[in-house]
This record gives sequence, C-alpha cells and structure tokens, in this order.
Amino acid sequence: MSGTSKTGLRGPWPGPAGMIPEPEQNPADANIINRQYLDSILIEEHLIGAAEADLTFELFRRTYSSPIMMPAFSHLNKAGKPDRKPMQEYAQAAKDLGLVNWVGMEPDDEYRSIAAVGADTVRIIKPFADHDEILKQIETARECGAVAVGIDIDHVFGENGSYDVVDGHPMGPVTSKDLESYIDAAGDLPFIAKGVLSAADAEICAEAGCYGIFVSHHHGRMPFAVPPLLVLPDITDALGENSRLKIFVDCGIDDGRDAFKALALGADAVSVGRGILPGLLSEGTAGVEKKIQKMNQELKQLMGYTGIRNLSEMTSEVLWFR
Repeated sequence: MSGTSKTGLRGPWPGPAGMIPEPEQNPADANIINRQYLDSILIEEHLIGAAEADLTFELFRRTYSSPIMMPAFSHLNKAGKPDRKPMQEYAQAAKDLGLVNWVGMEPDDEYRSIAAVGADTVRIIKPFADHDEILKQIETARECGAVAVGIDIDHVFGENGSYDVVDGHPMGPVTSKDLESYIDAAGDLPFIAKGVLSAADAEICAEAGCYGIFVSHHHGRMPFAVPPLLVLPDITDALGENSRLKIFVDCGIDDGRDAFKALALGADAVSVGRGILPGLLSEGTAGVEKKIQKMNQELKQLMGYTGIRNLSEMTSEVLWFR
C-alpha cells in the first residue's frame, strides 16, 4: 500500500507484527511499542532551495525560542539530594532558554517555590476526587502568574482498576461537565487537558472549550497504549483544519528527530521528559540546557534537510514508514 495512509504517513504500513517487542520484553509495555513506532518513521530530503530554519513560535500570546518544552514532572525534589531542587533547576533552564515550563503534581507551597523561578509555567493538576482541591490549585496557579493551567485526565485509575490514590489523595473521574467547570474557574487563563489519546476525547475537550490538549499515554500508564504519534493524525483529522485547539505531544520525545516527527504530524509543540533526567540529576540546570540545545540543533538540522524554513511549514509529506 502506498500513498498517504490513515496515519498521515506515506509508504507501507508495517502491520502489527512490526510493532511487537522482542520475546524477552513485555509486549504490553507502551513505552517499548512507542519507541519502535517512532523509529519506524523515516524522512525524505527536500534540499533545493532549502534555507536555515527558524525555531521560534508563538503560544499563550508570547514568543518562545523553540517548540521543545519542559516536562510536567512531579515529586522530583524528593528524589534528589537534600540540597538539590531538580524541579526548580529545570524551571531555571526553561527561563534561561526561553521555553515553556510545565509542572505536575506538587502541593501549593512547593508550586509557589517553583513558579518563583520566573519561567513561563503551565500547572497540570491531578484529577482529585475533591473538586474543591482542583479549584484551589487553579487559583494558586493564577496567583503565581501561570501562563496556563490544566488537568491530568489520564491519571484516574490505578493498576488495580480502582480510582488511584496519590500521596494520600484519592483520584476521581473527569466528565465533560467537570472540564467545563474547570475551564470556567480558570477564566482567561488557558486550560489544557493532558493525557488525550483518542480523537473522541480530543473532540470532547474542544467542545468543552479547552485551549489545548496534550496527546500522551503518561509514560505507559495503560498497557498496549497506542503511540501518541500513531493516533495524532486521527486527532487532527477529527478536529479539522480550522480548529484553534493547540496540540502538544510527549512520551519518548528523547531527541530533536523525535520532536521533528511529532511536529510534522501536526503537533504545535512537544515536551521532553525522561530525556532530560540524566543531565538534570547529574548537572542540574546546566545539564538540562545542554540536552535541550542539542535537541534544538537536531530539529533545526532536519528542518533544513527537508526544506522547512519555519514551524508553520511543517508537513507530514516528508515522512515515510520504514
């Protein structure tokens, strides 16, 4: 089969057999499935007339140096040495590099400390069963000058299938009415639903009035989860070319080549997660900045090779299956 497939890529679809991990690996591990899918996407050259690429883009009515953003990590300050604050260190890297910073589950006092670094920060709140806690954290984000706020819709269930409990806080379901109430509470603060992995949920988020969605499987919380880049074209098709909904992607975005593939398939920006951890935990802010600078160089290189001069020219027409 050739031509543009349902996935938005050209060339033959490798089929389910091409996605199955090696026997010694866990076939349900969504992270392995995702890595194999990312690596199955190849890139063609468009060199005649190509020029050096510009990575700047606009979001939240602000201009950023790159579409590669920081992750919505949680609890990292508990994992480091007593004198280290990794959450603040990667926030400092975002500020230094002119990037969007994301923060996951943190109590209000810790969030205030992270926000005080001064990076443009998005706060992602867990789907607490106590809706008043969600509303309180939205208000704290506003007080701290967040550029956006959102909710983790994919952290509802635990491994036993019951509602999860995180740090003693019970999680609960998220309905479309809940989304509307959170968006209303956020007011003029852009609201983002994180953990969207289907066109159906994307459409609900758009109808509820979300500013954006984060296409993600939360580092494989669900076994056999579809890779974000595999479902991304279905999401963009369902939303339509006139949709104003911003689309972000994470999960396995470990270098600038992964970022390029996500952007070419319709993402407005991407978030690097575990890819920054080695540098962050060993060198702090400087280690994160080295990693992101290298990713930016890799992204810019591939944009040059494909004749894409800026992010508005990104297209899946340069992508092929292996």
